[in-house]
Amino acid sequence: MTDGSARVEGRATYAAAGVDIEAGDRAVELIKGRLRSTRPEVVGGLGGFAGLFRLDDNRLLATSTDGVGTKVAIAQALDRHDTIGIDLVGMVVDDIVVCGAEPLFMTDYIACGHVVPERIADIVAGIDAGCVQAGCALIGGETAEHPGLLGPDDYDVAGAATGIVTADALLGPDRVRTGDAVIAMGSSGLHSNGYSLARHVLLKVARLSLDSTADLGEPLGEVLLTPTRIYARDCLALAAAVDIHTFAHVTGGGLRANLERVLPPGLIPSIDESSWSPAPIFQLIADRGRVSAPEMEKTFNMGVGMVAVLPADAADDALALLQGRGVPAWVLGEVN
Repeated sequence: MTDGSARVEGRATYAAAGVDIEAGDRAVELIKGRLRSTRPEVVGGLGGFAGLFRLDDNRLLATSTDGVGTKVAIAQALDRHDTIGIDLVGMVVDDIVVCGAEPLFMTDYIACGHVVPERIADIVAGIDAGCVQAGCALIGGETAEHPGLLGPDDYDVAGAATGIVTADALLGPDRVRTGDAVIAMGSSGLHSNGYSLARHVLLKVARLSLDSTADLGEPLGEVLLTPTRIYARDCLALAAAVDIHTFAHVTGGGLRANLERVLPPGLIPSIDESSWSPAPIFQLIADRGRVSAPEMEKTFNMGVGMVAVLPADAADDALALLQGRGVPAWVLGEVN
């Protein structure tokens, strides 16, 4: 690695682009050892897709918080701010639905260098549109100006959501069995992960402009700004129709790592990588940055945004339901 160029022996990497997944994992482990604020109603610990809090004998609250990372830089470069909020909602509510919880409401936080009312309104309109897709309510938020810390046109967004699930409907690793089918739900693109590496490779190394079509068939900026697909309602409909054991939201860390998070010890996923072809944007990043296959797979969703684990004999019904709802879906593999 040399002078922050995000390249190791000629290959671009996520860590050298400024995002160290292993360091993030280590931070979580250190945090776990220092937490003292808890209550007897807390179920499980840190590290899951959602935090769980027992409301009563039959109901649990599920909560998650997230942001959209450096995808905001693309929105700022294009001066288009009405879709980044959809990404925020997807990143948050689809962590909640992993355990079978229905998202109820969400709050947002926008930090900016200078409040431009029209821009803030566009961002929040996008968050509201995402909440409509997810079936939850946007009930509040905060906008903070940070002059001197952020530039006049800079901003970042984050949010938190709360959902609810009954104890008997709670999904998780304890339900998973050997021989379960793994169903993939296609992503709409990069979603909101890996943008530090994508921006470095495409805009700095390859020196592509955001209006370049670059073998994509449409402007690069439009592809990069494609909103995250929100799966919450589809997952809830699937869980109501078939015996779902668990879901996995494919975000930071990639497909295999996120799937392994929802499997019990001793079981591993067998993934048929020939079962789908990632969208051209993934190949463009790999080619222009000479990014290795393992690096791509741990950085990006590679075309799979959500995964369902369920009994093998329920796979056909699951596929029919998802495809009938317009969600690209296929058998990805099985649990061994």
